[in-house]
Amino acid sequence: MRQRAARDQKRLDSGAVTSPKDLENLQHEIASLAKRQGDLEDVVLEIMERREAAQERAGELAGRVESVQAKAADATARRDAAVRDLDAETESATKEREVVAASVPADLLKLYEKLRVQQGGVGAARLHQRRCEGCRLELNITEVNEVRAAAPDEVLRCENCRRILVRTADSGL
Repeated sequence: MRQRAARDQKRLDSGAVTSPKDLENLQHEIASLAKRQGDLEDVVLEIMERREAAQERAGELAGRVESVQAKAADATARRDAAVRDLDAETESATKEREVVAASVPADLLKLYEKLRVQQGGVGAARLHQRRCEGCRLELNITEVNEVRAAAPDEVLRCENCRRILVRTADSGL
């Protein structure tokens, strides 16, 4: 457009065009080209401003992405550390269980394993203040009297959930 406007202006200034109508048309075309060029420059400026704003926003979002990635990496590291701790704790508990299981009579261990499978992983429950910690129900007076009368090495079971009752010094009986 600039080249065309320069070429038309050169024709106008050279005096090659002598017809008044042609001169008027040429001047009108030069004015139209100048207006159009101004409009296009305004559009270019607006686009450049929008581009600048978009680049700023992209930079801001990139910073936020880095922040989120750092938080995710931190969370992943904490998770991995927790998993390692849990694995170590599981290994320790498994070894401890093997030692304890070796000292338990085979028939009692078999009963415990059977109950553990049936009861969702818990085959024995502590008896605490007349309450079975497995089903959380209180023993009735008859059951309490049976527990009191039972020998210390006798295997007792909860009448409600059928788990093995583990008596401790603080059972309250």
